[in-house]
Amino acid sequence: MVDQATGSDTSRPAAAGGEEHAFSAEVGRLLDLVVHALYSEREIFLRELVANAADATDRRRFEALTDAAQALPEGAKVRIDPDKDARRLTISDDGAGMSKEELARNLGTIARSGTRAFGEELAKHKPEERSGLIGQFGVGFYAAFMVADHVDVVSRRAGTDEAWRWSSDGKGSFTLSPATREQPGTDIILYMKEDADEFLDAWRLEAIVRKWADHIAWPITIQSDGEDKPANAGTALWRKPRGEVTEEQLNEFYRHVSHNFDTPWATLHWHAEGTIEFTALLFIPGSRPFEFGEQVRESKVRLHVRRMFITDDAALLPPWLRFVQGVVDTEDLPLNVSREMLQATPVLQRIRKAVTNRVLNELRTRAKDAESYAAFWDNFGPVVKEGIWDDAEYRTDLAGLARFRSSTEEGWTTLADYVSRMKDGQEAIYYLTGDNPDTLPASAQLEGFKARGIEVLLLTDPVDSFWPDRLGTFEGKALRSVSQSHADLEKFEAPLTEGDKAELDTLLPALKEALGEAVSDVRGSTRLVSSAVVLAAAGQGPDLQLQRLLRRSGQAVPDLAPVLEVNPAHPLIRDMAARVARGEAVTDTALILLDIARIQEGESLKDPTAFASRLTATLTHLQGGAA
Repeated sequence: MVDQATGSDTSRPAAAGGEEHAFSAEVGRLLDLVVHALYSEREIFLRELVANAADATDRRRFEALTDAAQALPEGAKVRIDPDKDARRLTISDDGAGMSKEELARNLGTIARSGTRAFGEELAKHKPEERSGLIGQFGVGFYAAFMVADHVDVVSRRAGTDEAWRWSSDGKGSFTLSPATREQPGTDIILYMKEDADEFLDAWRLEAIVRKWADHIAWPITIQSDGEDKPANAGTALWRKPRGEVTEEQLNEFYRHVSHNFDTPWATLHWHAEGTIEFTALLFIPGSRPFEFGEQVRESKVRLHVRRMFITDDAALLPPWLRFVQGVVDTEDLPLNVSREMLQATPVLQRIRKAVTNRVLNELRTRAKDAESYAAFWDNFGPVVKEGIWDDAEYRTDLAGLARFRSSTEEGWTTLADYVSRMKDGQEAIYYLTGDNPDTLPASAQLEGFKARGIEVLLLTDPVDSFWPDRLGTFEGKALRSVSQSHADLEKFEAPLTEGDKAELDTLLPALKEALGEAVSDVRGSTRLVSSAVVLAAAGQGPDLQLQRLLRRSGQAVPDLAPVLEVNPAHPLIRDMAARVARGEAVTDTALILLDIARIQEGESLKDPTAFASRLTATLTHLQGGAA
């Protein structure tokens, strides 16, 4: 059978008569991954094949700039032709096509685009020759085997008279044989699986094109009732003036680029002119995507050059803004720019800075609406705070945008607001880190601060254990963990009475002897009110919560025994001091207190059985005394 539009032979060939070649080991593994693991939606195959067809058409257009024989025919487009009777789907283009050698190399060995081989090949070519690499098939081609039992590729290289057929069932080998095609370009012919009938319906194919390829610049048509009917708009929404785009169109495009189903919290649409020129249409989601925390840290904002999609790996925004979705389209990069070249071009660096600053300005503006901004911060605050840790350029800006829970205030507060409420003589911004936002406000660590009316920020995200040290200060005030602020409270607390000092002089040596290396020190403190004991970090090392996080992640943590602080006014501590004064042993009680302090901090007991045994014995003794 001959395709009337291209003059190519699209009938399924017999296995005999062709040159058989084995797939490279890499392709064998890749096919298994693509078919069984790579894509969750089978319809993605059409997006990949249409994108490849558009790339091949771009490639021919580039080559025609220096070789008139490569000129595209008038009305070049991508054609999709479903044939229900033959159970065959054909995707055709007028692009550069492939020679026999290119078919074997591009479809039989590891794909070039986006792989190590592509980078190696790029390095072999001069800059003016690199455009010829655009449009070669990437791994997406192999997605065809998700829906097809057999795939043929009939291709004629522009500038030649020969056409070749690549044929495979995707199970280890492919054949190459002569074919016919009246015009240069490529036909990809899929012989569909029994469970892939939906992809032979024109309406279903059009829906997929509208969803995934509506903004491809080349016309895409679908054969239906003997006519090639347009399937894509071919208009870049982001290029239209803001006033010509409806909210419905923006929301639909947001769902297209983000694969979310909510409406965006913020939409940024602008055209930048000056030393660099670009158009951007960006969205901040209205809700946190499912499993967002498990995604890669890199931004996936799409880079286009003159409407043509280039990559979503250009890192157009820093990792701490990776939740932002959308498109940046520039006139100032060559269409044949590669991912490797992107990392070095100063143009992209300037675009990144401009886009980042624009998003930050939007956040500053919208932060004035406290209720709306609170919803955003609930969703993405932990991600933004990563920037305080790892981005020195924007650290101060992000600290100003951050929101925190507090021991004294309802709702969210800012560092600036905290500073405005600081007590006379207070020199630091105090914070407490922990895992549970429900139990942290009742922590024993806060008792002394609460009693003296000193506000403490309550931090419960994992990143909160890291960024305060990196920020260091805010508006001249040091950030300090309450677990390392024993000395700070002395200026706010009454000195110990002579009686308390005498009791502690008796008790503390006994506690140190009983606890041994389990603690680095035991000291008295009046920062406790209702609790008998609390743990504090030793010296200048990481605070207690950070130590716990590092251990959970399997990282080596120096053996930093904590300090045990005791409340000399607590009845239990007074009783222990009296027992020591009478010459009685307090080892078991001391070990119980240390375990209680650990439990208060959310730590696991090193020996729960021993703790239970000591506590049971103590309770039994008390009950006997009461009797």
